[in-house]
Amino acid sequence: MKPSRRNFLQSLGVGVASLGVAHETVATASIPPKKVKPAGDEQLLFVGDNIAIADTEYGKVRGFILRGIHQFLGVPYGADTSGKNRFMPPQKPASWTEVRPTLWWGNSAPQIMEKRYANVYASFVDHWNYDDVSEDCLKLNVWTPALDSQKRPVVVWLHGGGFVNGNAIEQDGYHGENLSRLGNVVFCSINHRLGSLGYTHLKAAGGHPESGNVGNLDMVAALEWVKKNIANFGGDPNNVTIIGQSGGGAKVTTLMNMPAAKGLFHKAVALSGSSLAGTNKEYAEKLGLKVMEEAGLKPGEIDKLQQIPWRQYIDIANRAVDKMADEAKRLNIQRGGYSPVADGVSMNGGAFFSDPNHFSADIPLMICSTFHEQNPSRTDASLEKVSLADVKEKIKPRFGDKTSDIVDAYAKNFPKAKPVEIWALIVSNRKNAIAAADAKASQQKAPVYVAWFGWQPPLFDGRMRAFHCDDICFWFYNTDLMLTHTGGGKRPRALSEKMAGSFLNFVKTGNPNGGGLPNWKPYTSQNGETMILDDSPALANDPDREARKALA
Repeated sequence: MKPSRRNFLQSLGVGVASLGVAHETVATASIPPKKVKPAGDEQLLFVGDNIAIADTEYGKVRGFILRGIHQFLGVPYGADTSGKNRFMPPQKPASWTEVRPTLWWGNSAPQIMEKRYANVYASFVDHWNYDDVSEDCLKLNVWTPALDSQKRPVVVWLHGGGFVNGNAIEQDGYHGENLSRLGNVVFCSINHRLGSLGYTHLKAAGGHPESGNVGNLDMVAALEWVKKNIANFGGDPNNVTIIGQSGGGAKVTTLMNMPAAKGLFHKAVALSGSSLAGTNKEYAEKLGLKVMEEAGLKPGEIDKLQQIPWRQYIDIANRAVDKMADEAKRLNIQRGGYSPVADGVSMNGGAFFSDPNHFSADIPLMICSTFHEQNPSRTDASLEKVSLADVKEKIKPRFGDKTSDIVDAYAKNFPKAKPVEIWALIVSNRKNAIAAADAKASQQKAPVYVAWFGWQPPLFDGRMRAFHCDDICFWFYNTDLMLTHTGGGKRPRALSEKMAGSFLNFVKTGNPNGGGLPNWKPYTSQNGETMILDDSPALANDPDREARKALA
């Protein structure tokens, strides 16, 4: 399949001239990224007793140098979270006296691993990487051009997985080597507690008052490590950007609303995910009590809960969620389960970004989503031939009586889109992304920049489209590393150079302009300024506004 070089909006019949589109221009105040020099036929990997040694507050660590980038993998930032540390805020790791080898990834946080690779398409496309799983998971990774005093900007990556799954290196596109080299920045990625081991709120059951947010408190601890130690790795603790995708995007917005995170980061990026409130406190407390009941324990017997093997505990906690289904409906909670809790202590109890004087108001935010976060025909070619009537029938269970109006609104907004594309656009709608942008913009201090990723890889007969996760490797200059998302080569690399360059400018200055994309205006609720990311990037004014109105 030969890919189209047109902007994807045009291929759907959206007249870009009517949308106030700004095409590619030469932006001012450019901060050009550092270009990669072709490698000669010389040694690429350096590792040994006296190579890549850095200081941390807990002891020295030894990494390695690969293609000129120093790498340190599995560096402890917190203690083992098992036993008495389970359901508790993170503790500091024990110090060490010998130089600690940090040559391999830290353990993934406890999560259900059975049948993780059962779907061959998902395993091929996302190329999952999972290391050992254990409660001793508070580890981070660092990529840096040099161990010096240059004070480079720092990027901290928060992985996706909806607060339940994932790890810092589950996809090759998460690696920080290429971005570190391209932009002369320090790149970090972290593991932290997930699911019921990170977010069971046990205060009402006699547990720690912050037990419902210990997974997020792990992230705060990692950022505190960065603040205290990253200068030893050539980084600037006063110029830190957090970025996450999917569940990681929600991690970004929850951290922006945690008092303990104030001052630990200075810019933020949320890709294909955000959150505007924590989990309902009443629900979370009742769920914690239900967990105790399901475990056969009485309130106050937290020590016994801490001794249950983690895999067994996850099953107990999940059964408690099932038994709380009616209560979740009563409280109008769409998805019950384990995620950051609006406890009013470690996390804001009200709506995020509602206070213009909150520390989050001063933090520039970038938000991006993809055109086809969910694409029904990705692994089912027969769905390419569905009709609009078929689409209405397929999505009716989700949208009910509004289904016909929604489909008609999207078909009108995107007149040349195929029915299957209309289907994908609807179930992948930008409603939550725009809600987050509107909330952030209402603080009227630091800017928010909005993007919509529409680039489609020439894989699986073109059915993948602009899917959930596909943009990550573009931002991180990894399109030739994450081949199963891009196909590789000059076409995706050309867009990646612009996206990574703009992201790096945002990391350095809080403004993405000058990195290669067209002039990118901050988002306003009135105009809905949105950067369309495709072979021919362009800035458009809220290109799907009329369609989204039907979702209200």
